[in-house]
Amino acid sequence: MEIQRQPHPRQHQHRGGSAAAFRWSVVLNSGLSALQLVVGVGFGSLALIGDAVHNLGDVAGLLLGWGAERLSGRPPSARFTYGYGRSTQLASLANAVLILMASAVVLVEGIQRLSEPVQVSTTPVLWAAAIGVAVNLYSARLFGADSGHDLNRKAAVVHLLTDAAVSAAVLVAALVVRATGWNWLDAATAIGVGLAVAWSGVEILLQATRIALDAVPEGIDIEAVQALLRGLPGVVDVHHLHVWSMSTSQNALTAHVVRQSPLEDDLQLLHLAKQRLAELGIAHSTIQLEPPEQQPAQL
Repeated sequence: MEIQRQPHPRQHQHRGGSAAAFRWSVVLNSGLSALQLVVGVGFGSLALIGDAVHNLGDVAGLLLGWGAERLSGRPPSARFTYGYGRSTQLASLANAVLILMASAVVLVEGIQRLSEPVQVSTTPVLWAAAIGVAVNLYSARLFGADSGHDLNRKAAVVHLLTDAAVSAAVLVAALVVRATGWNWLDAATAIGVGLAVAWSGVEILLQATRIALDAVPEGIDIEAVQALLRGLPGVVDVHHLHVWSMSTSQNALTAHVVRQSPLEDDLQLLHLAKQRLAELGIAHSTIQLEPPEQQPAQL
């Protein structure tokens, strides 16, 4: 027995600005990557090339995230009864792999060049790095503060903010090279860029893997959920409790709730349970009510 409720405001909503944010971020970062590759190759800056490679990874990741978000908005079908929400998780996982691959390339090249520094023309590198900071900060802002509630959007914002920091590091390194003539610093910065890229990739990979394995979503306290259900009127026990993510922004729950028998208004109990679970960020809940004598062994 179950009552249908409107989704929790933090779930199931595709913000009107999301498509525009993805679209403009792809356009801006594609142009930025092309500029940085040309300048990096033409004027000998491996650090700027590393930044461009990371930006290219971001473009691919943004395209994946954009496509996944569109898929996740499609209604369920007879074959995919939960809809396509998991596509956002797959996109986040693919993003992480792309980031790690890009970081490996930059690290290897940086280590090789550290022993054989190349002359760097700093003026064009400075301009390209400064543009990189501006473009990535603006692109991250397009997604808005609500990106923290969706791993798919969070992955995009993390990429963009990391790139802004990387571009800032390249900018500072170019200034130091210009002042001192230490061309080896460009290679050292490239290694730092590769490590920063790898760190962000590992973080997103771990988050996406946890979701793929149906771990309890971040921000959900399973003990608090159990205490909430046990505290409902007439409830004597809760078992078979499972909480997982249906997508990067939608959480679900199933539970067997043992209530005193007889209980006159099971519908009211279900309504109250769903209302309180939605307040915790769990909009999809399926609750099976059982009398005490039907309580099975714990799983």
